[in-house]
Amino acid sequence: MPSERSARVVVRKSLRNRPIRTATRTYVKRAQETIETGEVAAATESTEQAIKVLDKAATKGVIHKNNAARRKSRLMARLNRLNPPAS
Repeated sequence: MPSERSARVVVRKSLRNRPIRTATRTYVKRAQETIETGEVAAATESTEQAIKVLDKAATKGVIHKNNAARRKSRLMARLNRLNPPAS
């Protein structure tokens, strides 16, 4: 059983982190949905927003930086399959 103080700290941190974590999930899901629609401009914009939110969550310590990097990589891979770079 955690001490009373550590229990209070956990509650306080979870209350602070929950909205940020929820926002990251929302933006990532929105980006995935716009990528599936096939609209390149909208998908690019929503992916950029999701990446910005993921970076902010990693900076604040809500998620680990490697977790954010992995999610960003997967999003960009999906976006690049939709819109292959011109070469």
